[in-house]
Amino acid sequence: MNIDGKQAAADLRAELAVEVATMQAERNITPGLTVVLVGEDPASQVYVRNKVKQTRDIGMISNEIKLADSTTEEELLMTLASLNNDASVHGILVQLPLPKHINEQKIIATIAPEKDVDGFHAMNSGRLLNGESDALVPCTPQGCVILAKRHLGDDLSGKHAVIIGRSNIVGKPVSILFLQENCTVTIAHSRTQDLPAICRQADILVAAVGRPEFVKADWVKAGATVIDVGINRIERDGKNKLVGDVDFADVQDKCSGITPVPGGVGPMTIACLLKNTVAAAKNYG
Repeated sequence: MNIDGKQAAADLRAELAVEVATMQAERNITPGLTVVLVGEDPASQVYVRNKVKQTRDIGMISNEIKLADSTTEEELLMTLASLNNDASVHGILVQLPLPKHINEQKIIATIAPEKDVDGFHAMNSGRLLNGESDALVPCTPQGCVILAKRHLGDDLSGKHAVIIGRSNIVGKPVSILFLQENCTVTIAHSRTQDLPAICRQADILVAAVGRPEFVKADWVKAGATVIDVGINRIERDGKNKLVGDVDFADVQDKCSGITPVPGGVGPMTIACLLKNTVAAAKNYG
């Protein structure tokens, strides 16, 4: 069966809308998110539009700062310093990727940790590792765990979660989140020996490698839950198509549940961004 990320995201947004209304009524605080977009990357522009719309739909304040591709690193740093000092801004998101002349790590490190709703700042990574409740957790990993629970129930204790990919954005943080759910966790990567055999051990298989239709049916244990993080554009039958890191057609009959691409993890990523912004406003507003 498909694990419906669109419906899960809609349910989470509905919960957040109630929280926002409560904060407005009880504390006179409206969570505010500012998204900074540098350059004219078409995919980034689509992502930002979706984030801005969904933020406003649940009653939050959403601002967008568009900067030219020629913007210098120093100019971007000054913009972030201003947002860090603006009490009406509870969440700051710099849309990645940035132009090549700008150091992404330096930019991420400049965002105030309490406003880092992407959850990429080293301070939030450390808080996540330490299990601190006020950590702002990267959005895609949060979404992966929510979707796994939606299919399997809230208690994931004892499940074996295998993560393919060790990035700071998905692989590492999602492994920590599954550990916090009392799963046994294996992180697999490009140097892993006999990767298909490792994947066949998984009760929960998370694919986050950026390789289209990489995971095949013979990599998946019968009845496993498959969370596909990949978003890859390929050409098929003369048309551009969006596919995941899992060969959906090959795998869907082998597993008990799988997230489709599109319509799986993607919608949850934006919903969890809103969740982080509400949390930031609660904790630091």
